[in-house]
Amino acid sequence: MNFDFSPVWDGWRALAQGTGITVAITATALLVGCSVGLLVGIGRLNPRRRLLHGVCTAYVAAFRGTPLLVQLFIWFFGLPHFGIMLPAFFCGVIGLGLYSGAYVSEIVRGAIQSIAHGQTMAAQSLGMTPAQAMRHIILPQAVVRMIPPLGNEFIALIKNSALVSLLTIHDLMHEGQKIISVSYRSFEVYLAIAVVYFCLTGVVTLALRHAEQRLGAGGLR
Repeated sequence: MNFDFSPVWDGWRALAQGTGITVAITATALLVGCSVGLLVGIGRLNPRRRLLHGVCTAYVAAFRGTPLLVQLFIWFFGLPHFGIMLPAFFCGVIGLGLYSGAYVSEIVRGAIQSIAHGQTMAAQSLGMTPAQAMRHIILPQAVVRMIPPLGNEFIALIKNSALVSLLTIHDLMHEGQKIISVSYRSFEVYLAIAVVYFCLTGVVTLALRHAEQRLGAGGLR
């Protein structure tokens, strides 16, 4: 078999632009996922608040129990049936973000619950409110324990972002498929796409490893 990477070299500008869109979608979805995950994770800590706990639990069950691709299709192809037209980029971001947020919430909840309850009691004995204890005592310690599982979730989010190409978003995968439709060199193009995703996940892995080492060795600075 003869390999021909000339379509990849000729289309590097389109692939670079697609990579930029992939990074933008992933970064924005990451912010959505972390924000929603933090709120939902904290909301599930107190079963006594039945309404809040029930809503958060239902959200996690719904988004973890259904495929991401189906959720993206509902946002982009399903909502127009109810007269709700959303931009493809927004559907990709909100779909990825809410899906990731369900998993982040479990990471947040588990990390917070792993902190000894006595620290909360000690903070409240010093006059702190539960919210202040959570913000100044519990969360800073929990963040260190969140980093390894969050790293796995961030990497999964980068790889899952390839699905947004099905929403007509001109991300890396979409641009690669356009090159394939003209050149018919699918193996070479998909191999180049795989290398780009590998580099993106590698950068995230190194950054999180550095953060984990700093926080783990010297505490929060």
